[in-house]
Amino acid sequence: MAKKAPAPSKPGSPRKLSALRKQAAGCRRCNLWKRGTQTVFGEGPLGARLMLVGEQPGDQEDLAGEPFVGPAGQVLREALVEAGLDPAEVYLTNAVKHFKWEPRGKRRIHEKPNREEVLACRMWLTEEIETVKPHMIVALGATAAGTLLGSAAKVTRDRGKFFESTLAPLVTLSVHPSSILRAPDSAARKLAREEFISDLKSIARKLKRTK
Repeated sequence: MAKKAPAPSKPGSPRKLSALRKQAAGCRRCNLWKRGTQTVFGEGPLGARLMLVGEQPGDQEDLAGEPFVGPAGQVLREALVEAGLDPAEVYLTNAVKHFKWEPRGKRRIHEKPNREEVLACRMWLTEEIETVKPHMIVALGATAAGTLLGSAAKVTRDRGKFFESTLAPLVTLSVHPSSILRAPDSAARKLAREEFISDLKSIARKLKRTK
């Protein structure tokens, strides 16, 4: 599906990552900045072996200015721990850096970004990847999967598969943790959570084997 990555190189400097964050804070490449509170850039250590990429920040992330701090982020962090992965050692980011929403009463409800908005933000994700230099990237959900692996990638069919890519030595995909919260009942949520943790355990094993 994608070309093999070149030999691993060292991550960029903290100064470069900081500069990217400052540049992204003033991004006007699409109109989402007009509705979002702020740009929500990625967070995590330079040289993180694992990078997780979601779709976009949610309501709480938009207000806090940090990725994965809302309910879906809590699900993700708990699942990482259960899978034997330290959230502090993972770089967390999104394909789109502004919160796209529609009003529903007093609430701001997530709205899926369109292709133009995803493409407008692609340069920031590419710069993050090139600076952090992760060994493995995990696309969480369809938007991130399409951004990283192309439109042919399907989460339901390809989750758990590992792909060689020019972006990183390994790229894989799984569901977005928000989908667990949207499951119709407690039994469905429990099953979805178990399947997600199983994906993360497979990722943890793969990372250990490729040190």
